[in-house]
Formats: sequence, C-alpha cells, structure tokens
Amino acid sequence: MKKKKSSSLVMLTLAFSLALSACGGGNSTSSSGDQVKISFIHWNSDAKVWNEIISNFETDNPGIEVSMQTFPSEQYQTTAQAKLMDGSVGDVFASFPGAQFESLAKAGIYTDLTGESFVDNYKPDLIKSGAKEDKQYALPYNLIYNIPVYNVGLFEKYGLTPPDDWEGFLALCEKLKSEGIIPLAFPGADIGPGQFMNPMMMNNAPDEEIFAKLEAGDAKLTDEWWVKTLAQFKELNDKGYFQDGALGTNTDGAIALFVQEKAAMLATGSYSMSAILAGNPDLSLNLIAPITVASSEAKYEGIHTTTFMLGVNSKSKHPEEAKKFLAYLSSTEVASKVANETEQDVPVKDIEYTAPALQAISDWSTKNTRFQPRYLIKSIEIQKAVTSSIQEVISGTSPEKAAQNAQVIVDQQLNQ
Repeated sequence: MKKKKSSSLVMLTLAFSLALSACGGGNSTSSSGDQVKISFIHWNSDAKVWNEIISNFETDNPGIEVSMQTFPSEQYQTTAQAKLMDGSVGDVFASFPGAQFESLAKAGIYTDLTGESFVDNYKPDLIKSGAKEDKQYALPYNLIYNIPVYNVGLFEKYGLTPPDDWEGFLALCEKLKSEGIIPLAFPGADIGPGQFMNPMMMNNAPDEEIFAKLEAGDAKLTDEWWVKTLAQFKELNDKGYFQDGALGTNTDGAIALFVQEKAAMLATGSYSMSAILAGNPDLSLNLIAPITVASSEAKYEGIHTTTFMLGVNSKSKHPEEAKKFLAYLSSTEVASKVANETEQDVPVKDIEYTAPALQAISDWSTKNTRFQPRYLIKSIEIQKAVTSSIQEVISGTSPEKAAQNAQVIVDQQLNQ
C-alpha cells in the first residue's frame, strides 16, 4: 500500500513539473521553441532598409519574429490610434510629434521608457518631443529639416545664392522664372501647405507659443502674423513662382519636376532627398528657407522636426521582446545604417554620416532652427483649418477672407 502511494506521488510530481515546463516564461519565447511574433507599424517607405534590419535582428534573436506593416503618412495620422488600441498590432510603432503624440499619450498607449538603458543612446536635447511630464514615452528616430530642397547646380549656373530677406527671395524666384525654370515645385494637393507654412511663418510669428495661444483663444488667425503669411503665399502664386496647377500636384509630381530639373526648389524638406537622388543621383542638393522679413528682423534660419517617434505599445502582449527590438534600433550601428541608406539624420549619438546628401546639409545642425510650428497645434481640426487657409489663397481667396474662414473653425473647436 505504501509502495503504491509513493509511486502515485512521484507520478503526480512529474506531471506537475511537465506542466510548469510547458507554461514557459509568460510573454517570452516558450521552451518548446515557438517564436514570439511582434508587430512593427509605421509610415516610412524605405522598405528595403527596414527589411534588412529586421532580417538581421531575427538572425541575432532567433526566438523573435518581426512583422512589419507600413501605411501612407496621411492615413497613418488618422488611423494609427484605432489600430493600436487593442494591442493586436503595433507592439513597436512610430508616431508623429504634436497632435498625434498627445492623443496617443492621453489614451495611455505608450509604455513609459524612462530609465531604459537604450534611451541614453540618443542626444538628449533632440528627444524632448517624445517626452511628457518628465517621462520618456517615445524616441524620435528622424531629425529632418522642413524647408525646401534646392538644386545647387542650377543655382550656380545662374549665379544665385540663398537670400537673407523676403525681397531677395522674390528676386531669386524672378531670376529662375526668367530662365524658364519653375522657381518652386509646390505639392499643394497633399503635404505642401503643411510643410511650407512652417518656414513661411517662422519669422512672421517668432513667438514659439503662438499656436498654444491660438488654441487658448489668446491669438487669432486674423491677426497680422497669419494674414501676412497668407499674403506672401498668394504673392508667390500670383507671380508664377509655383508650377501651374499647384493645388493639383501631389508630392510625387512635385519631386518629378525637381528631379527633371524643371524646378529649382522643392517645397518639402530634407526627407525628400532620398527619393530625389534615387531619381537623379547626379544632382547636388542643399536646403534653403525663405526669410519673410528684413534680414535684421529674422530670428530663425530654418525649421527642424524630430519625428518618426518610436514607442512600445502599453497593450502589447510581448513588451520585453518589443523593447529588445527598440533597443536594437537604438544602437549606433543600426541607426547609422538607417541614416546613411535613407539619407535622413537620426538623433542617436556617434553616427558617422557617409551619405553625400547628409554631408551636404551637416552645417544645418549649427544653425538657429525652430521646431516645426504646425506640430505644436494639438487639435487636428485646427491644423486642417490652418493648412486649408493656404489652399484657399492659392485658389484665389483674399488672405483676409481665408484667415476669417479658418478662425471660424478655430472658434468652433474652442467652444466645444
């Protein structure tokens, strides 16, 4: 009888041990060898580079598989939050600064990364856009300049240099137009208004709190700073310095004009350089910002944005694996690969830039640039009102009327 009881106890203990073994380590790779699959979502179109990075990560971490999905940037801004809410996608995800970051933080979607060792790999002054209330929720992976790209060869051919005031910028555009060159390719159908508004207003409203004041009701779009900005947009359009049908031109169309050297400047930003050089690797590029005031009144030389902010979904079923992937992306070696192959600055320490386009614009890191004002507008509807007023003046509405129309929408939002 004792022998039977002893045998039964051994069997029970063995069964319990096997059950514990089968349970494995919770959210981590199981002992049976099954892979943990994590999702990475973003809007960056450089799929070749990202696929190589993911493949290398999976080789180094055979227990983790990374599934990547990319979306058009405009779609991503409006749909990302809904996709992230249940944790089924986006264990690691990118976000835009400003309104999208604020919305995701308010919804509790970010994991607090404060104290994670890989955060120290970043330049501390360039990750503030991913911080809130002294906590680091996201790590900006791109440092870009939201100012026009220009064709250095065309400028040299016609003896032109970047001017330091508005009259000089108009004269530059007039010279290019007289030579049969479109001065400024403007993608008015999509990103153009939201990008070019930033350097156009940076010195008209040098107060970096201007949009916070607008959303608090302490400033208006009908004030002189915005009406002047709209009037200068109208002046560029009326003088023929944009291409014909600018409001019907999307980003790809504007880049094509620039690549074919039909346009001397492209009103997007440094992030377009990779696509430009893919289309015409012989071009020499640099950046230019319109100075909309007298040179003695100019405070800022350009616009920068720290964006493509990487975070870990607080609803992820595999948070440790997600952090491991983010730590991998945060290494100098991987960040250098992304920077040089996509021709975009990455604010990770100790990167050596070998890409010609990045070397050409390296001096912009020493200039007095301002964080992109549009991203400081927290309300998506107010952002739309601001950019729509630009499209209105280009289509023929007076600056005063377009500003009034936009302010009506602002007032409606503030009164909700």
